[in-house]
Amino acid sequence: MNKVHTDLAPKAVGPYSQAIVTGGLVFTSGQIPIDPATNAVEANDIVGQSEQVMKNLAAVLEASGSSFAQAVKTTCYLSDMNDFAAFNEVYAKYFTSLPARSCVAVKTLPKGVLVEVEVIAEVS
Repeated sequence: MNKVHTDLAPKAVGPYSQAIVTGGLVFTSGQIPIDPATNAVEANDIVGQSEQVMKNLAAVLEASGSSFAQAVKTTCYLSDMNDFAAFNEVYAKYFTSLPARSCVAVKTLPKGVLVEVEVIAEVS
């Protein structure tokens, strides 16, 4: 089991790793829309926040030896299911391989963000 860390994604906001690689798979922690350069949430809308989440996931996946194309399962958390269509438009640009997915609305997310996404992917 190998812990993954990259400075191109936000540091963990709690006692966990950005991702773990084991058994030929990477399991990312949920990524929220924190810009690692500023350590702040820069966008207030679902599209901007979703784009930042995807940038963070790309960095973690790359540091793990994986990519969006190798994703097998995602879990997506939205603070408002009314954002589902706009979120899907951003999501579809990145997850073109159409991995299995769950998408649920939750009461609140860390730091009051609108979206969080975690990924399980194969490692090259």
